[in-house]
Amino acid sequence: MERDERPPSGGGGGGASAGFLEPPAALPPPPRNGFCQDELAELDPSTISVPDDRAEQRTCLICGDRATGLHYGIISCEGCKGFFKRSICNKRVYRCSRDKNCVMSRKQRNRCQYCRLLKCLQMGMNRKAIREDGMPGGRNKSIGPVQISEEEIERIMSGQEFEEEANHWSNHGDSDHSSPGNRASESNQPSPGSTLSSSRSVELNGFVAFRDQYMGTSVPPHYQYIPHLFSYPAHSPLLPPQARSLDPQSYSLIHQLVSAEDLEPLGTPMLIEDGYAVTQAELFALLCRLADELLFRQIAWIKKLPFFCELSIKDYTCLLSSTWQELILLSSLTVYSKQIFGELADVTAKYSPSDEELHRFSDEGMEVIERLIYLYHKFHQLKVSNEEYACMKAINFLNQDIRGLSSASQLEQLNKRYWYICQDFTEYKYTHQPNRFPDLMMCLPEIRYIAGKMVNVPLEQLPLLFKVVLHSCKTSVGKE
Repeated sequence: MERDERPPSGGGGGGASAGFLEPPAALPPPPRNGFCQDELAELDPSTISVPDDRAEQRTCLICGDRATGLHYGIISCEGCKGFFKRSICNKRVYRCSRDKNCVMSRKQRNRCQYCRLLKCLQMGMNRKAIREDGMPGGRNKSIGPVQISEEEIERIMSGQEFEEEANHWSNHGDSDHSSPGNRASESNQPSPGSTLSSSRSVELNGFVAFRDQYMGTSVPPHYQYIPHLFSYPAHSPLLPPQARSLDPQSYSLIHQLVSAEDLEPLGTPMLIEDGYAVTQAELFALLCRLADELLFRQIAWIKKLPFFCELSIKDYTCLLSSTWQELILLSSLTVYSKQIFGELADVTAKYSPSDEELHRFSDEGMEVIERLIYLYHKFHQLKVSNEEYACMKAINFLNQDIRGLSSASQLEQLNKRYWYICQDFTEYKYTHQPNRFPDLMMCLPEIRYIAGKMVNVPLEQLPLLFKVVLHSCKTSVGKE
């Protein structure tokens, strides 16, 4: 699943442009194919690809796109599977601006989320098959499609069922809310990004609505969402957090994870001369070089992992093939965000897209822009520490649901280990933020979704996409 790294048009694909200032001691350029044979010789770059599925091609019952399997009871694509899961887990309530009968197709499915969720329910997608801990994978592989009444569908679409569930757990709260397999998992509750001033989650269509909703107003504070999680009335005062210590084993494993990270600034030159106009081809080439360096760092990171010897090279190759885009995105939004949203934003500001580029920008590109802007503000609000970043990265990397793995059960145990370690650390370090851990974990499915969507954005649109995202994020943060 590697991109063709040739610039979309013109020159500037090889080496730095005349407008870019090289640092005094430039790092050796990372390999152009994104992999380092010397660093990890056992990882054969030729194997870093999506498995060839020669099975009978089927279409998604929701949008008609190519189906990838049986998801939540019906044959569907990855996009509709992820959309249905996020809608149910985040208890989202949508609105249709038309007649609630919008056409669902691969190109139009993102235009009306109300009608998309409605069709998911009408076609038999089973919300009881979703794992209630918010983690990847179905809860019960044997659960099939369901046919529910129009009245029940209306209760879901209007949010009435979600409100009743929230009231139920508020009055009959379970004593353990923290386990990945717990029914009352915090990850199943609305996060500040998906909940507004009421208990409902309203998602509006369109970039303008998104901008006004999330960027024009401040995100409500965490305390509005805590009562449902801890089973006491919203008007009652919070109990003072009790002092606790971090488990020594958790501290040791977190320290090993952080030590495996290369937290030094990126070496790719991103300085630019005053008055220099960056072309589309030059910006595209710069993005390729950045992706090369970030991917190079991920390969080096794998060899330093504390559990490196516990898995086979074949499994590491499979994991890296499926998650490298997510790892790069996560690191860009956290530990390297100052450079990405600082130096790189300054470079993109020197790039002026043509009218044709603006008119031809795709709907999928617009969706990626909206989600990236929101996710940036979410991470900016959380101020993710290096320890949390290292844990999130390991949890995302150890995805036992990836096809072709030989040690899925062992991966699941490793995933749970770092899930609990991350939870232990956040509860110890941020005692006044009891909702912090589920907020962090809910960012991972969003990162996976965005990374998957970016693959479908045409290469020639990436310079404009990055310009819009970086400019919007830098401008909005500068006003704070």
